[in-house]
Amino acid sequence: MVAMACPVFSQELYVNTEPASNMAAHSMGIRLENQGFFDPGYKDRTSLEIMYGAGRKLMLHGSLYASDYYQNQQHFEGGSVYAKYRFLSVDSVQQHFRGAFFVKLSSINNPVPNQEISLEGDNSGLQSGVVFTQLLHKLALSGSASYLHDWNNAGGFDLPSFYARNAIAYTLSAGYLLLPKTYKSYSQTNLNLYVELLGKTNPGYGESYLDAAPALQLIFNSLVRVDFSYRLPIYNSMIRNSRDMYLIRLEYNLFNVF
Repeated sequence: MVAMACPVFSQELYVNTEPASNMAAHSMGIRLENQGFFDPGYKDRTSLEIMYGAGRKLMLHGSLYASDYYQNQQHFEGGSVYAKYRFLSVDSVQQHFRGAFFVKLSSINNPVPNQEISLEGDNSGLQSGVVFTQLLHKLALSGSASYLHDWNNAGGFDLPSFYARNAIAYTLSAGYLLLPKTYKSYSQTNLNLYVELLGKTNPGYGESYLDAAPALQLIFNSLVRVDFSYRLPIYNSMIRNSRDMYLIRLEYNLFNVF
């Protein structure tokens, strides 16, 4: 287990999803993330995210987004807030099972050409759901299901009347602690490997997708985390930006800040 994640084990620090576990109470994390795609032309989005462990059961996030997805140059798109409440904890030696509710709100000022409802810089809306995570020594498994509702974007960018306003999202993630083989101190470098399945469906519209997202993660001195991931479509019938998308993230953690 790494100090940055206590009581989260490092193999639960999924790259594309959140586990049911929370970061340590009164700790803070700062994330700088870049995502993008290369077809039909290179476009990228940068986000700044602040995370705070408000208590043993409550975790809060706030994010800001900027991209050139919908314009020829980078511009500020808006932001989102996220809260996760852990309602279930069943612990034993090198194992635990946890459950949490989460909710996310976003306000975005982009046009809406895509059918996917995405609150990470693309759509204004609400997302709420539940996530369960099982730790089995070096392996961590997690699954989530959530409901999304789209509002009209800020700046007068209304959702087209023939687009879905509601969606269902579902994820299944597996993380494995590859290194170190044996823990001796928190200063050891962690290497985690992940495979995540990410899906969405717009009910009643015949629009859905399922992506596989392999990822690699390094954690240095239990404070600094570096993530790499790439999304590969298994099937797709939805107009969206997230297809064939890379992700690079740097995270730094502080403890006992408040």
